[in-house]
Amino acid sequence: MTPSSRSATALPPADRVVPPSGFTARLTGFTSAAMAFLAVFALALSLASGRLADRWQAALAQSATIRISAPPSQIEAQTAAVLAILETTPGVADARALTEAEIAALLAPWLGPDLPLDALPLPRIVEIVETPDGFDANGLRMRLAAEAPGAVLDDHTRWRRPLVAAAERLRLLGLIAIALIGAATAAMITLAAQAALAANAQVIRVLRLVGARDAWIARAFVRRFTRRAFLGAALGTAAGMAAVAALPATDAAGAFLTGLGFAGLHWLWPLVLPPLAALVAWAATRAAALRELRRIT
Repeated sequence: MTPSSRSATALPPADRVVPPSGFTARLTGFTSAAMAFLAVFALALSLASGRLADRWQAALAQSATIRISAPPSQIEAQTAAVLAILETTPGVADARALTEAEIAALLAPWLGPDLPLDALPLPRIVEIVETPDGFDANGLRMRLAAEAPGAVLDDHTRWRRPLVAAAERLRLLGLIAIALIGAATAAMITLAAQAALAANAQVIRVLRLVGARDAWIARAFVRRFTRRAFLGAALGTAAGMAAVAALPATDAAGAFLTGLGFAGLHWLWPLVLPPLAALVAWAATRAAALRELRRIT
């Protein structure tokens, strides 16, 4: 019987080429679980940052204020002039002057609740609600300068852009973190596959003698390591989702953790991580196995 004819009956199942337990198995499973756990938080941060950017954009996009600083004898006249200007300004849906109580509430976080309004020359604040199309800010500023010299328009652009840019960069950092986690997972699984191949060099030589091809041997490692990576990533993903779900609610955590986590259909995104980890393990193990098999003679 030739080696080729014996290979069909004498070769063990492919998975037996790779040891079912030991250092490489623990390393692959632990790496996949830990990286998937971290990827869940990176994904949650990225999605939450995107929602935060959209919320800030929507909250500030259609609102503006006019600050009126004038002598007490002129403050009422200039306020009336500003409101009259806004009534005829295209793109302004509504405008009203804030009361002293509302101004005190705005200043309370910085100056305290017992603010002596009578002793402070506080400006008058006019709140503007824009239409979806918005108004011409430059044109409104010129009208205010001509008819109400003490009025200053603030369309929140200087506040909006840095906040939205910061949230967008935070979302980008979350995506970069996910990419780095994937690269680190591929590197660790590659090392584990190379260690397993090196440890089974004698077995590989015997398999070659009985007719096994390198592609058949490589499939054994790829199948085993891919399965380990998938199971480890599934466990890490489940733990990460449970940890995110256990985060304090908005009313308990305050503004610092507002929106952190998943919302609605975003809870489905972490379920992509185990198949993605298996794909990374498949590619990394296949490349490592074929490269290591060429080295083993």
